[in-house]
Amino acid sequence: MKGKAIIFSAPSGAGKTTIVRHLMDLGLGLEFSVSACSRPPRENEINGKDYYFLSVGEFRKKISQKEFIEWEEVYKDHYYGTLKTELDRIWEMGKHVIFDVDVIGGMNLKNYLRKNALSFFILPPSLDELEKRLRDRSTDSEENISRRIDKAGSEMKYAGKFDIQLTNDTLDDTLQKAEGIVREFLTMSSF
Repeated sequence: MKGKAIIFSAPSGAGKTTIVRHLMDLGLGLEFSVSACSRPPRENEINGKDYYFLSVGEFRKKISQKEFIEWEEVYKDHYYGTLKTELDRIWEMGKHVIFDVDVIGGMNLKNYLRKNALSFFILPPSLDELEKRLRDRSTDSEENISRRIDKAGSEMKYAGKFDIQLTNDTLDDTLQKAEGIVREFLTMSSF
């Protein structure tokens, strides 16, 4: 292991991506880990920036060759995962890696990286507030919102498996807390 890793997981809509973007803008030597996926790129998505876009066959081949730290088949033939080469790329630049991943991916990364990683679980203040945030985003259908709320209930049961649990009640407070914890972790000489 050449560097440290910060892992953020949360139910959809809890605010993890906002927190990760904030931390990336602070000049802490963090580099975002780009995940691989087996779905086609959406409009405006760039290979190597948004995701590493692989065919289902390419993804399965990399699984069989043990090229992933963690991977998951989220839906039939829709794979997502973290390539070992992505960590090497970031650590060779002399930076620390930061992840924005789903709950299972976050636990798998922590299990792999162990003491080199600090894992955060971002909690919404309540499921009602989470539903309100998802509706306010106006990016999901009613069906998707219902599915995300149902999934959030089961995902929140894993919060205790993460090093840090932060409830994102007030965004500014949450950003400040996350920043303080990350700064302390990055300055620790032994881990």
